[in-house]
Parts: sequence; structure tokens; C-alpha cells
Amino acid sequence: MRGPVHGTWEPRPAGRWEDAFLSGNGRHGAMVFGDPDDDRVVVNHHALVRPVENTAPPRLAAELPGLQDRLLAGDTEAAERFTDGRELRWVGAFHPAFQVRVRRDAPDTGGCRRSVDFATGVVRSVRAGRASEVFVSRADDVIVQYVGGGPVTATVTLDPRLPGAPGALAVGRGTVLSPDGGALLTLRARYPGSDVSYTGVTLAVVAGGRASVGPGGVQVAGATGLLLLTRVRRHTGDLDVPAEMASLRALTAGAEAPLDAYARLLARHERLHRTAYERVALDLGGSPADRALPGGELLLKATSPALVERLFAAGRYHLLSASGMLPPRLVGLWTGDWNTAWSGAFTTNANLNLQVASAAAAALPEVTEAHAALVYGQLADWRDNARAIFGARGVVAPSHTDGVSGHTYHFQRAYPLHLWTAGADWLLHPLLEAAGTTGVADARLTDALAEVALFYEDFLTRTAPDGRIVIVPSYSPENRPVGGSWGALNATMDIAAARHALTTAADHHPAHASRLRALAGRLPGYRINEDGALAEWAWPGLGDRYVHRHLSHLYPVWPLGEINPYDTPGLARAAHRALQLRGAENDSAHGHLHHALVAARLRDGERAAAALGRVLGGDFFHVSLMSAHYPGRDVYNADAAHALPALLVEMLVQSTPDRLVLLPALPAAHPAGELRGIRTGFGAEVDLVWGEGTCTATIRPSRTVRIDLRRPDGAESLTLVAGEERVLRFSVR
Repeated sequence: MRGPVHGTWEPRPAGRWEDAFLSGNGRHGAMVFGDPDDDRVVVNHHALVRPVENTAPPRLAAELPGLQDRLLAGDTEAAERFTDGRELRWVGAFHPAFQVRVRRDAPDTGGCRRSVDFATGVVRSVRAGRASEVFVSRADDVIVQYVGGGPVTATVTLDPRLPGAPGALAVGRGTVLSPDGGALLTLRARYPGSDVSYTGVTLAVVAGGRASVGPGGVQVAGATGLLLLTRVRRHTGDLDVPAEMASLRALTAGAEAPLDAYARLLARHERLHRTAYERVALDLGGSPADRALPGGELLLKATSPALVERLFAAGRYHLLSASGMLPPRLVGLWTGDWNTAWSGAFTTNANLNLQVASAAAAALPEVTEAHAALVYGQLADWRDNARAIFGARGVVAPSHTDGVSGHTYHFQRAYPLHLWTAGADWLLHPLLEAAGTTGVADARLTDALAEVALFYEDFLTRTAPDGRIVIVPSYSPENRPVGGSWGALNATMDIAAARHALTTAADHHPAHASRLRALAGRLPGYRINEDGALAEWAWPGLGDRYVHRHLSHLYPVWPLGEINPYDTPGLARAAHRALQLRGAENDSAHGHLHHALVAARLRDGERAAAALGRVLGGDFFHVSLMSAHYPGRDVYNADAAHALPALLVEMLVQSTPDRLVLLPALPAAHPAGELRGIRTGFGAEVDLVWGEGTCTATIRPSRTVRIDLRRPDGAESLTLVAGEERVLRFSVR
């Protein structure tokens, strides 16, 4: 087998929804169990979250000065009383819609093979000539399924009975037969105690047979093929079902047969999906035998280069498929259970940025734009947070959001997430990285940066005796210091975010640059503790609690790059010491991958590889190649799956607007390989080929720039000219 496999397969249908193969277009998602005789496709949509009635942030601004006074006076527990007395409230829970079920008569007992093609997004299952193919169209926003292989006699149903579905969910069904022998199936579900509903519509197009109304659905008899087109909408009031029906029928207009319509829909989708997926590829020289294995068997070979190749490809595929209307949730775009951990929402203080970390460098502008849709779509709510909690202009991002509301209302004593002020800078950083790769100014980004700086101008009013600003209250997600409570002073992440936000806004708004830079210059410096480590809090008496899954205080290392081995070697050593001392706490996947990303920035390839190895060898991946939050495939979660491509890119290529670092953290486990299509922060595309102690880097710049080039064998200043390819060869020993 030549080259990595851009897909995966299994020799049997999925027995659990977690093992179902996935397809998606960033709006609709499909989880395909892959049994040609009794196939189930669980339908998801980014908009499907349970309604939340009151999302207002707490009105605490009048109490903020008193809180600041008490914290500065040494009352370490003062922030625990900074609340409006509410109980913990969760954001709206993401949930599945229903499953489209196709049960064929006289099931065959032969062997089954199911597969997913990452380059097309098609999930295919076959058994004894019977076949089913499913994809979610990026062009037409519809779930497409074609059932063929022999006479198709089957029952088609829309089934809402999924794990955790509320007993009070009000469900209505309808079936309309069409003159051409097909049918339209509808399912409407109204949330308990709400006027909000969701409605699913499936068009069944039958070839060579007829449909009739049967128990709970549609009976298809004697068909040569069956095409199913499905959409779901969340709505208030009534949905215009005839309009939905007409829209689905229009997708088949002019096709002589359902198979022709399927082929036309697939071609339109594939032009968009394949183009995005194939922009970047990684080849680590996996063995042909390992590359040929089904995913479940390959996952047992934790040290196989073929496993890393396939997980890189799968992570890229799943990240693209989950991104469109919104970026990926904690579960990507997929769940088969209404009781989704942490509401299946967006945890913004670590997880979301880890998942989208590869978007800019790995050439997925689709993911960047999805992330932008979440950020810019919630700015009005972020302004409410700033006013209500801090009495400030500008914006403050929530630590947890369902994608519907950007208000901060999910917090409690041990998780005072309403105190986190670094979120807006943190969430805007992926958009800044993407802007660097394209060189295209985005007015939305420029305006948002100004609003973040405006918040800091109003908020940063307290000073220490030395005249330096004190950030108070200050919160380092989701940790607490020794000698203090969760709400504290001068968390390192907050210092880094404030400095970065102010200086970046100054770069984009020259008229205000001197004022913003002066404020940034008054921020406190970072602190190195008695262990020689970068401290998590730069305030006397607040000690480090090393055993924790989050690494918030290393934000200035990754992704900011403010602390790095080249410009700030002393701080880089302190950051590395902090990384050495950090424990994994509960073995969460995002903690391991975050650790590895920081290690790669600090040029510690073996530490990065060891952290990755704990994930590869910890039974974190389902056979679907979607990941779990904890070892033993405990809690379905996309963090590891989506962050893994970013880590591999970081180990091989790093860049800023004026620097390129080649093979900064190459581990011994991968002495040879190829990485193609990486985008840089100075607008170039880079390919790497390495092996036998040498590396060839091909750089294709889109703009003229002078950069600092760092290689394993040295450093130099390099001038790149737009449109002129440069080929570099160097030693990696």
C-alpha cells in the first residue's frame, strides 16, 4: 500500500453510537452504524440545543470595587462571595434529533465491511452485495443516503427514541406519498415546557418500486434503489414543511434515476470537501501491513507510524466536517445521547482553542470562519458581560457557551468562571493567526481587538505600591493557588492576555497606539517561583498547585509565543521547568495534548512525544477514530481527535509573521517523513521531506518578507520574494 490511508474501516457494524462512522458539513452531522440490513443514521445539527430561558449575566459591577479592596487587603476568600446567589446553571445541552432507520427484509447473515473515505466524506457499508452510502453535503446542506444492491424491500422510519430523550418530548409524525412512488416523512419534536421545536424532513425517492404507508414509517417494496434526503430545523412556531419538501425535491430535479441524483449531489459536495481536505498531508512511512489494518486493530499498535498517520488524517477530516455554522463542540458535531457531558457545548477556556489550533497552519479556512462565526456572533452578549459584571465598556467572553448565548451565566464557587477576563484575547488569537497566513485585513477582527482593549482600559485601574497594575480579581482556569482561593490576583494567563490584547490593538489602531502601549507597559512582569518555574500567579503568597489538567499560565508560550527559546531564553527555561513539574491530574486528553503543544514550542520533542504517547496508548480512541475525554474511552469528546493534527504540525513546523522554525521538536520515533501544504504566519506555503539525517524544505512565499530562519543545524536571516520558490537542504542530526 503506497502512502497513508485517507480513511478507515471495520469488519462489522457499530454496536455503540460512539463507534459509528461520522460525516458532516459543519451544520448537519450524521453518525452511521453501517449495517446494510438494518442501518441507523443518527441525525445531528449544530442548532439542536435545549432551550434556556434566562441567560442574563449576574449584575455585580456595583460590588466590584469592594471585592477588589478585600482581595488587595489579603482576604483570599473574598471572591467566593462575589455572586448574585444563583445556583449553578448549565448552558443549553446539545442533543441528537432522531435516527433514520432502514430495515431490509430477509437480512443476510454474511460478513459486513463498513468504511469512511476522508477525502469524500462518504460512509459506505456492504454485505453480500447489499450496500448503503451516506454523506452530508457541504454544497446543498443535506444528509444523503443511497441504499442499493439487489431488490430493496425495506421499512424506513424516523425514530426519536434515543438514549436520554426526555419523556415529555412531544413528538408528532407524518407521511405523505408522492405520485412518483416515493414519500416524504416528517418528525416534529417540541421541547418540554417550551414553544421551541425541531422538525426533521426526509424525502424518499424510490427507483423501480413503490412506497406505501406502514407502521411507524414507509414501506418500500421491489425497488432497485432508494435515495433518502434528510434535513432538520430548529424553530419557534410552525415550520413551512411544504417549502422544505419543495427544496428537497429540487435537489433531484432533472435526474433520470435516484442513483443519478446521488451521483450529482456527491460531485457537488466532493468539489468542496476534497479540495479542503487534501490541502495538507502527512506521511510518516507507516508499514503497508499496518496501513491496511482496520482502525480497531491499528489502535492497538500505539507506536505504529501508520496509527499516527491515520489519526492525523481522521482528525483533519473530523475537524473539517464539524466546522461550518459553528466550530466544533466538545463532541464535535455528533452525539447519540441526550445526556451529553458538559452539555456538549463549547468550553472556551482551553478545549475550543485546542481543537481549532491547526486551522491556520494546516490550511483549513473553513474552520477559521466557523470559529469567527461563533466569536463575532456573540460580541453583543460579550458587551453585556463586561457591563454587568465589571461595569466596563468593551467585551468579556464566557468560559462556557452553547453557541446560542454568549452570556456568562455558568459559574459557581469552585468554578468562578465569571471572573475570567482573558477569554476574548484567547478566542481572538486563532483569528489573528489565520490573518497572518493570508495577509488579508478583516475589519471584524480589527473592531473586536479595539473592544477587548477598551475593556482593559476600564478594568485595569488598581495598582501595587510599585505603581504596577494589579489584575484583580484574576482567575487561572480552572485551578486555585496554594494560599488562596480560585478568585485571586495577577494570574499569569490574565497578565499575558492583557499585554497581548493591548499591544495587538495598538498595532491595528495606530491613532491609539501610544496610550495602549503605555497601559501595557504598566502590567506586572511574570514571576519565577522558588522551584525555578514560571509561576501561575505573579502575586506574593500565592503558591503553585502543580497537579492540574489545565496549563493556563503557559499561554505566553503557546499559542502566543511571547515566551520562546530565541528571544526570551530565561523565561523559556522557567516555562519548561513549569511544564516538567505539571502533573496530569485526571488524565484528560486535552491536558496531555496541551502539555505536548507547549513542549513542542519549547523544542522538547521527546516530552511532546511522551505526552502524545500517553494518549495513543491510553485507549482514548473509539473505532470511529473520534476520541474520549478520559482513558478507557470514557466520555465521548473531540479534544484529542481534533488537537492531534495541530500537535504534529507544531512538532515539524512553527512560524510567526517574521520567523520560521523547521523541525523544532522532531521525535526519534519519526526519523523520516513528509509534510506538505503547511501555511505560515508570513504568507508562505511549506513542504518538508526528511530522512537519513537530512531535510529538504520547499518554501513558496506569497509576499516578500525577511524572516529569521531556525533549523536543527543553525539559524540565518532569509529574504523571501513573492512568487519565487526557495528550496533549503540541511542536516537534522
